[in-house]
Amino acid sequence: MSTGPVGSQARQDDVRRARLYRVIALGFSAVAATTATVLLLEAAVADGNDVWDYARASLIFLTTAWLSWGAAQALLGLPGRTRQPAVADIVMPQPRTVVLVPICNEDPVATFARIAAMDASLLASGVATDIAVLSDTRDEDAAAHERNTFVRLLEETSGHGRIFYRRRQDNRGRKAGNIEDFIRNSGAAYEFAVILDADSLMEGATIRRMIAQMQADPSLGLLQTLPKIVGAGSLFGRAMQFAASFFSPVFARGLARMQGDTGPFWGHNAIIRTEAFAQSCALPPLSGLPPFGGHILSHDYVEAALLARGGWSVQVDETIPGSFEEGPENVLSFAKRDRRWCQGNLQHIRLLTAPGLRAWSRFVFVQGIFAYIVSLLWGLFLLASIAATVMAPAPDYFPEPYQLFPVFPSDRTQQIIALGMGIVGLLVVPKLGILIQAIVTRRADGFGGGALAAASVLVELLLSSLMAPVMLMYQSKAVLQVLSGRDGGWPANQRGEGSLTLGQGLRAGLWISVFGAVALLGVWQIAPALVLWLMPVSLPMLAAPLLITYSSRDIFGGLFRTPEEDERGTVVATYRAIHARWTSATATTTSAAGDADAGEPANVAA
Repeated sequence: MSTGPVGSQARQDDVRRARLYRVIALGFSAVAATTATVLLLEAAVADGNDVWDYARASLIFLTTAWLSWGAAQALLGLPGRTRQPAVADIVMPQPRTVVLVPICNEDPVATFARIAAMDASLLASGVATDIAVLSDTRDEDAAAHERNTFVRLLEETSGHGRIFYRRRQDNRGRKAGNIEDFIRNSGAAYEFAVILDADSLMEGATIRRMIAQMQADPSLGLLQTLPKIVGAGSLFGRAMQFAASFFSPVFARGLARMQGDTGPFWGHNAIIRTEAFAQSCALPPLSGLPPFGGHILSHDYVEAALLARGGWSVQVDETIPGSFEEGPENVLSFAKRDRRWCQGNLQHIRLLTAPGLRAWSRFVFVQGIFAYIVSLLWGLFLLASIAATVMAPAPDYFPEPYQLFPVFPSDRTQQIIALGMGIVGLLVVPKLGILIQAIVTRRADGFGGGALAAASVLVELLLSSLMAPVMLMYQSKAVLQVLSGRDGGWPANQRGEGSLTLGQGLRAGLWISVFGAVALLGVWQIAPALVLWLMPVSLPMLAAPLLITYSSRDIFGGLFRTPEEDERGTVVATYRAIHARWTSATATTTSAAGDADAGEPANVAA
């Protein structure tokens, strides 16, 4: 996006283009949803329309609109940028900038090793910033470990006076409250603040570029990068890592084109103008009890909306390199995070009518709500389809009861097949388009070449298709829990978790298998015509424990190669080296302490 001041011709052009892209995406979604609805209703004419057919039509309209919106986002992102963002250098004197690392019950060795690596990269890039670790850890032993590791960080980096540690006594507001506490008490000392997560890594040159882009546009309140996932080892983790590196830049570019200066905030790996944040982003708790009341869990999208309401620009720039994070290694870890995001996004129902918000910000809230509601809608569509089949009069061409699948008339068969192919196409075509673009532009070379990238895309499509029914069950369960008033809280992230045993997979997924088996047997009894159509959903449900278990293992190691795996000379490589050294030294110290006599200090490695 343009980095010119407000009112400039370039900025006005960007706003007009964003409106045009929104109209295109909305129009595409409306056409696709209407087409799917018409096909379904025409296919039902042979049986005679009833209330279930209209219920299915309504549900297919909503679900297809959701799928086509994602497809439109990808298709709009396929063309490269015609005007690259200005990459200027910092205007001297350097603005006062702080890197904020909010933590809560994290592994301090890993967290502070990342900070040490980023500090070295910042110094090498000639960027003078402070770094503030903002702890919300409540356990006293864990807090003591943090303080001890922080002392080691200061000693190794000579960071006295520029690297700070603060532990809150009152952790109201969770992460958002942690950031707000810093902004209120210390924000006036800084013009900009880079917000990270405990597992974030950023190159010093990346932060330098972000500061320069903020300086170049006085109206820019927040600049969001697109973090790439690094360090994945399991099949599930590497598939996510590949998708984040291969697909996400195109989706993010389409998102940037539609959202313009009302862009997203994902809560980390972003830079804010502290004045803008202080003016706009205080988040009082919602009235009432959780899950719909209390502290706002998905605070980042709300903060982006409040910045836009305050007249500040919020932008995402997917071209900024050197922004990294870690991802979950298995389905269980992902589902735990997703449960919190589900509750946070459904809380946004309370904010849809908040005064002064931009219309697009309200639409973004609706998108986030539908991201979880759509799982229930798909389930309801399947139930409505079963009911419609059961209630429909049996035509002359139905087979004998012992036959499994009826033979439909050719015109109805064609309509059903066209509907199914259209829905699958909305999921597959955008990814295949990204693959073709990557091969043509040679971007696929960074992913092992065109052939390996194509194989990775196909396996990722297969894996995501198998995982979709499993995730549909987890998300539907989460939505029902929230709607029934159950508060999921804010569970601590489990980073670097290992592979799951088959027993863990059974405990996690057996309920899904039982549900799938009961549903399949029930449909066989009351609506055998639908058994074939339910197979793509029911079979992954039956295999849920195996999918959960073996996707957490390191298999198919040759696939899902990404450019980020070449860590030589990067902040990621520096972090790995520091973490390995600190971990080894900690193990040596622990061993020495165990061998030492009572009261005799053990040798501690420097």
